[in-house]
Amino acid sequence: MTTEQNTPTAEPIAGPGYVWAAVHDAPTRELFPGIRLRSLWAGDNGAHAHVLEMDPNSRWEGIDVHEPGPEEVYVVSGVFNDGQRDYPAGSFIHAPAGSSHIPRTTTGCRLFLFYPEG
Repeated sequence: MTTEQNTPTAEPIAGPGYVWAAVHDAPTRELFPGIRLRSLWAGDNGAHAHVLEMDPNSRWEGIDVHEPGPEEVYVVSGVFNDGQRDYPAGSFIHAPAGSSHIPRTTTGCRLFLFYPEG
């Protein structure tokens, strides 16, 4: 009996369009008191990715409406609240286009945000 082993190449091949960003080097913009957005990437089709940092006891001013497309959220650390429930670190949230919420946190949190349609 023989077995074949499939081994990956020693170096991955990164093709055209391959992009990476370090959060600590990303440009930071304060959206509201205690809430900072770090932009990581923007695609040609309007898609974009960010890290959102929220200090303890901070909240979004007004209602966050998801337009023109959906919002994908991964809670990296802390506990995020969308105005309805708490999402601890490790949670994934898909907010469809047209949905809304009021982001807030009592503990502070760091979120990865992805907007596939801009």
